[in-house]
Amino acid sequence: MYRNSYVEINVDNLQHNVKEIIKKYPDYQYYFGVVKGNAYGHSDKVAKYLVESGINYLAISSLEEGISLRKDRITTPILCLEPISISYLKECLEYDITISIPDYEYYQKLIEQEIAKPLKVHIKIDSGMCRLGFTNAQEVKEVVDGLKQKTNIILEGIFTHFATDGIYDVSWDNQFTKFKEITSGIDLSQIPIVHLGRSQTLLNHNKIEFANGIRLGIILYGYNTTPTPLPNNLMGRLRKWKREFYHKKHHISPTITDIDINLKTAFSLYSEVIQVKKIAKGSFVGYGRIYEAPEDMYVAIIPIGYADGFSRKNKGRQIVIHGKRFSLIGDVNMGMLIAKVDESVQAGDKVTLIGDEIPMREVVRYIGTSVYE
Repeated sequence: MYRNSYVEINVDNLQHNVKEIIKKYPDYQYYFGVVKGNAYGHSDKVAKYLVESGINYLAISSLEEGISLRKDRITTPILCLEPISISYLKECLEYDITISIPDYEYYQKLIEQEIAKPLKVHIKIDSGMCRLGFTNAQEVKEVVDGLKQKTNIILEGIFTHFATDGIYDVSWDNQFTKFKEITSGIDLSQIPIVHLGRSQTLLNHNKIEFANGIRLGIILYGYNTTPTPLPNNLMGRLRKWKREFYHKKHHISPTITDIDINLKTAFSLYSEVIQVKKIAKGSFVGYGRIYEAPEDMYVAIIPIGYADGFSRKNKGRQIVIHGKRFSLIGDVNMGMLIAKVDESVQAGDKVTLIGDEIPMREVVRYIGTSVYE
């Protein structure tokens, strides 16, 4: 932060989101706060604020993330959604990390281990995403029956992951059906935690009756990624008719798109002006001489670049200084940006790169990515 280029996380907004979600969707027993990827870039330090607000299970993607949380004195249960190498079971037990069983081979290796104290496990089902998980109903039954005989391995949960939101496609329904087929040989009611859904499942579908857990990812951080309503013009009405026809043809289950939930984004990115200079008409700005000054003008130098994760795709987009919008010019450098400004801008002025004045969704549209990335 010595360059005064920094991310600011509003933890009050995060806590507001958790409380709002639980208030609107109170029928779950387990609310998993997904804090993988350094809490979607918000820092795993936010985990304690999520827990204070009602999150009662955390979900991560690596053992390193779990150990980091434990060292930060987080005592809430932690599930690693991705498999952890059998060679690190000692660390899983030491730091009380719940592990996922992704396939039969992993299960066979697991039960051969000498486990000093009870280890909690969740079984992952591949219901159609073709990523991690079991696809064979007989194997699932054998694993569940086998774990019942183990005193040092506790079968705590079973889960799957939907690849789509299921609003305008049949994949969600197909995956839901497949999950039921793969688990048809076991009694799901005998497994303490059943969690199928993610943020969009919560928002866009009625609650799955037998699921008592829900994984909250992007929604925690203030984003509802439900598609926006179609415009009420000829093209919008035609697209709506086409979607309704598709729904009927493929017997897609009812979905919810008109969602009244008050979410607040927590992520902002700031920097500062380190130099302002006036350049002459015809001057070339930055690497490659790709921008030629059309007139005498002022430019501001800002100390952040692609080495900090500020993508080169941001080239040309707007930033805010003193409540006024200015455009970036030239290329995004490794550690610096150049903006076309006016004489009101001075060295030391605060620059908003992402925030209330430059919303994340606007940035996402400009650089052609998603709020997740």
